[in-house]
Amino acid sequence: MTAARAAEPFASAVTGLGLVTAAGIGADATWQTATRSGATPSVTRPAELDGLTCDFMYTVEGFDPVAELGVPVTRMTDRFAQLAVVAAREAVRDAGLDPAVWDSRRVAVVIGSAHGGLPYYDEQHTVLMERGARRVSPKLAPLTTVNSAASSVSMDLGTHGPSQAVSTACSSGTVAIGTAHQLLRVGAADIVIAGGAESVRSRLLIASACSLKAVSTRRDDITGACRPFDAERDGFVVGEGAGLVVMERADHARARGARVRADIVGYGASSDAHSAVAPDPEGRGVEHALRTALADAGVSGGDIGHVNAHGTSTVSNDLTEARVLHRVLGDRALVTSTKAMTGHALGAAGGIETALTVLALQHQLVPPTANLTVPDPEIPIGIVAKHAQQGFFEHAVNTSLGFGGHNAALVLRRA
Repeated sequence: MTAARAAEPFASAVTGLGLVTAAGIGADATWQTATRSGATPSVTRPAELDGLTCDFMYTVEGFDPVAELGVPVTRMTDRFAQLAVVAAREAVRDAGLDPAVWDSRRVAVVIGSAHGGLPYYDEQHTVLMERGARRVSPKLAPLTTVNSAASSVSMDLGTHGPSQAVSTACSSGTVAIGTAHQLLRVGAADIVIAGGAESVRSRLLIASACSLKAVSTRRDDITGACRPFDAERDGFVVGEGAGLVVMERADHARARGARVRADIVGYGASSDAHSAVAPDPEGRGVEHALRTALADAGVSGGDIGHVNAHGTSTVSNDLTEARVLHRVLGDRALVTSTKAMTGHALGAAGGIETALTVLALQHQLVPPTANLTVPDPEIPIGIVAKHAQQGFFEHAVNTSLGFGGHNAALVLRRA
């Protein structure tokens, strides 16, 4: 690493945000809900989950794809791609960009998803079993592949640069943003629309999660079931949504006079090589990703003032992650998990949480960890709970852990 690089790390300017979540449709709506004390998350019991021991999930209420996108686009996209297109449109508007005049060859799209269009698989499998092979839709492949969100956003906005999908389980959105950061760094694009999208209203997948005992079965308190870092947590609650950011080379953003919301200055990724479903109990993988991101940003652990943690509300994940955060960052950072308001949106989680971290840097305000009432005494760090907390911090971190041991971390800097 050269002295110049160490003194001034490469920065990707975040100029636009797009959010479609269970906390609200739009970045402002999501932020207002996430920071409001006592806000009630949108947890519902979709018909697809009737009869399951975990028959509830966080849903995006009021989302009408036909009204947002029209009939032709709706027919050729699964719900996760529809959420991505709406979030991408908002992010591009927020960045003050006009697809009619940008150099489309220099605009890239990188969107992560863990499962792609899984609900449509469910639907078409039912068609196959009940009505026969001839009635299976020819749209199955284009609607359900993980790249469908990236390709749909690219087609909707008319981008002609690289269009990529990332699938690293629950770290997909964060890895997508890290990949975008790398594309900008090597000059492969001037603008990248990046993040994650997911919608798994899938009876098959949720039934499997119930069997795995990874999700909460607190059916008598569904809005309070997701409780990261709480002593009584019993599993995560699945959510749906999309979180996308517009990232630009800093010189490109300056040249067009763009408002920069925050900078992404560090990225790290790693593999646990430990288990298909459980984190390394020592946290060595996520620690490596976090330390790599800090080194990439040219900062130390003590420089981090805020962390939007992966914080899924599972017993092992929360404890392992908290110990790593304490080991690497110490006690200064204001730590939260916004999943209690958005649900665990799987491959979209990292995109949603990165956008919320950008807003936390802008407002110098950390959202509370909703539903945290009895802190786990084994958790070695203080977690922001009950009320949003004001602070002053130049740098923040977003961490993500995924099934299969996929870890990722981003360091963001106040603009």
